[in-house]
Parts: sequence; C-alpha cells; structure tokens
Amino acid sequence: MRLHEYQAKALFARYGLTVPAGVTVRPQDDVAAAVASLTTPNCVVKAQIHAGARGKAGGVRIVPCAQAPAVAARLFAERLTTIQTGPTGLPVSAVLIEEPVTAVAELYTACTLDRQTGRRIVLVSAEGGVGIEEGLPPHTYSIDSLRGFSAYEGRGLARTLGLSGRTIAAFGDFLNKLVALSCAIDALLVEINPVMVSPNGELVAGDGKIEIDDNALFRQPLLEALRDTTQSDPKDELARAQGLPYIALDGNIGCLVNGAGLAMATMDLIALAGGRPANFLDVGGGTTAQKVAEALALLASDPQVRVVLVNIFGGIVRCDLIAEGLLMATARFGQALPIVVRLAGTNQEEGLLMLKKGGLQGQVTEDLEQAAQWAVAHARSAP
Repeated sequence: MRLHEYQAKALFARYGLTVPAGVTVRPQDDVAAAVASLTTPNCVVKAQIHAGARGKAGGVRIVPCAQAPAVAARLFAERLTTIQTGPTGLPVSAVLIEEPVTAVAELYTACTLDRQTGRRIVLVSAEGGVGIEEGLPPHTYSIDSLRGFSAYEGRGLARTLGLSGRTIAAFGDFLNKLVALSCAIDALLVEINPVMVSPNGELVAGDGKIEIDDNALFRQPLLEALRDTTQSDPKDELARAQGLPYIALDGNIGCLVNGAGLAMATMDLIALAGGRPANFLDVGGGTTAQKVAEALALLASDPQVRVVLVNIFGGIVRCDLIAEGLLMATARFGQALPIVVRLAGTNQEEGLLMLKKGGLQGQVTEDLEQAAQWAVAHARSAP
C-alpha cells in the first residue's frame, strides 16, 4: 500500500524528522484561508498522486501564495499524467502546499528490504533530487537484524558522502530516525528525495514516499485507514475487498486459477499458445464457492477480457466446489463471456458432471495445454 507525500511527511514529523511547514487541501476546502497560515510570500503547490515525476508533468509548482488557490483548482479539475501513471493519468484529490526551503545541497536517502537476506538496507547518495535516476548508484548499507541501526553508522555514511561539520551528526540522527520509522510501520520502502541541507546544516525532508507491506496491515490499522482507493484500479480494490490475490495485466484472456505456481504456469501456456493473459488471479486452496463466483464476476467486469480460462488442479480445493462456484456466478450474473474450464484432481468427475447438468456454456477439458489453446482461439475470434 502506498501513502501520499503529505501522509508520509506526517509520519516523518512524528518520528522527529524535520519537514517543511505546509497545509493539505482538498477540493471542498477554502484554499485561500489555508494558505494564509503560511509565512512566506511564495509557496510550493504539489499534486498528491501515487506516482513520481510530478514536477515534470506540471504537478509541482512554485508560485506566489496569492496564486495557490487557482493552481490548486486546476490540479483538482484534471487527471495528472506522468511517465509513471500511463496515458490515463491519476485523479488529484489532495494538494500539499508548503513553504519553500532554501538548500545548499540535496541528498538522497531510503530504507528498503533485501529480499534475499531479509535485512533492511539503507541507501544514500550525495546526488539527490530529480537527477537521482540518472546519477551514480547510491551507496548501500545492510543493517544487522539483531543489532539494529545506530547513529554512528549513519555518521559513517555521512562521511562516505563527503559531508562535513555539524551535518555529519545531523545526518546520522536523520538516518537513525528513518530506519526506526521503516521498522515500526512494516515498510517495504521509505524514501526521502531530496533531503535538503539548509544553510545552517539542518536536514529537511523535501519529499517522501512510503510503501507498506500489505501482509502486515492487520497490525497497522491506523495506516490501513490512510488507503486512497481513488489511486487504484477499481478491479484491484474489489479483489482486495474480497480477499483475492489479483494483478491486472494487459492481455484479453481472464485467468481464474488455484495456486500461485499454477497461475504462473497458466499464463506461460497462454503466451506460448500466442495469447496474452489479462490478469493473475489465485483463488487459493481454501477457497469457497462464493469466492469462486466473485472471482468470475470480477473477470467478467473487465472490458478488455474476451474469454475466461478456469484452470483448477484439485488438491485441497475440490473440483465440485469450483463447479458450484462457476454455476453460482453464471446464474447470478449471466454468462456474457466464453468460458474454458480445465478441471483435474479431487472430485473431478463430480465437478464435470455438475457443469454438464448445470448447463454451463463453455468448453471443458482435463488437458491444460488444450484449454490454453481453446482460450487463445476464443480471444482471437472475439469481436
């Protein structure tokens, strides 16, 4: 789950990191009144979307405070399109308006996870700001999981970046707080770019990106409440509400499979047969007929899907339960799309008989390769 910049900065401030003075406004707010609380003649107006490169797309502007309401209104009225959003862009439902910060240098800091070792890693660079992606790779430092991270380690990284004077101690303290935040909120990524070095050596979080591990949200209820569903594909949100592992892709063959490994193999076979999967969807080994019905309805709601391929290898889940769910979905929502079903495993014969008696309008087979070929053929012939 991603957080907006204004949400990330609220967490930074809670953990003792300095952030610019600012206000967050929404379309219904009195922007002029909110901006009146700022103490500078100019301000930075920032569109809040779950994507980077906002500045290059006009989503970040420095303007006189008197112009901030008009700039915010324009941002609210359009979808912001950046190189990371795709052509449709994302809606702007909040705007962060901040006081500018004078900086003599811009640094890069982040804390993320090394999936191979399970350790958190600190990343730092003396080349922060918009050029970080084109610059040299950041320095990395692996954190000992038992000992944790200390300010003296941060001071060592400060010297690696060529910092001097009081900025060394400030940077060590800054990184220590950043890592503490990352651990406390089960973050996959906490990134501050740029970290702005003020003329007096103070470090200020100029921007902020936080991604939280969805699997840990059960113990982060306050963070779960910060989810902005306007930034996600409605299908993703519906799948999440139904407890379905779902990832939208760019193809036109909907996939309903039990087991992540089998789902990956199904997508590979579709590609091998010349087709393109529209999604990854794993109904899981402990699924129910209701969840199967919801999964089929979810796929049918995608306008790019031309056929649904149901691939079930019954082990923990029974084939007759899958058949019950398919018939439940078609009875409730109709059958607007061709369905290809591959059933094999536990209660296979019972499941096949249920589909036949239930009048499912589709092709049924025990052979996965044949099922993939049928699905590709349907997708090609669809209008």
